[in-house]
Amino acid sequence: MADDEVKLYEDGRSPYVSRVKIALNMKGIKYESLVEDLSNKSADLLNHNPVYKKVPVLVHNGNPISESLVIIEYIDDVWEGVPILPRDPYEKAVARFWAKYVADTCNPAIYEVHRSYGDEQAIAKASAKLQILENKLITTGKKFFGGDNINLVDIAAVYIAYWPEIVEEAKGIKFYTREKFPKITEWADNFLNCQVVKETLPPRAHLLEYFLNRHRIRCNGTPK
Repeated sequence: MADDEVKLYEDGRSPYVSRVKIALNMKGIKYESLVEDLSNKSADLLNHNPVYKKVPVLVHNGNPISESLVIIEYIDDVWEGVPILPRDPYEKAVARFWAKYVADTCNPAIYEVHRSYGDEQAIAKASAKLQILENKLITTGKKFFGGDNINLVDIAAVYIAYWPEIVEEAKGIKFYTREKFPKITEWADNFLNCQVVKETLPPRAHLLEYFLNRHRIRCNGTPK
């Protein structure tokens, strides 16, 4: 599909955008990147995603698709190349289950730890959720959630692999550590070392400055 028109409405800091970029990279798809100012969203973005009004939005030959995990499945269905979801129906269902668990359970639990600046109850809840992922990696003994190669579950978990350490450095929180979650952090090392992943991630220094600035605003009321 060399002549296809592919556009991605994005914000470079977003882990949800990184999910889509990883999938596009895995398939070798060329696309036009349209960076949004989320404080002043474009008319095109609002038109393409009138329900949630947020990024990412993939526009393929004029047809918009919203929500990162939905976009990834669309990419896998439309373009040939490295598979992102297993082809076996049962294995595909299992991958969808774990991707949903990461997206709907683990990520919100980590967000709450960070939002609350390490509230003990939030930490206990998040630790229980992440321990389930830790146990899955222990049980399978594989390099990635997808086995020997990354798949939908690994991509869904990109936030866990990269963002928490940076947020916690900015906020002075110590929750997501190698001592607590040795298998998850080992998985994260392997995942972040994949070229298709490296190419999608916002620079660490930029993210750290962004979260430091948000922390300053919270503490002082004005950005530094």
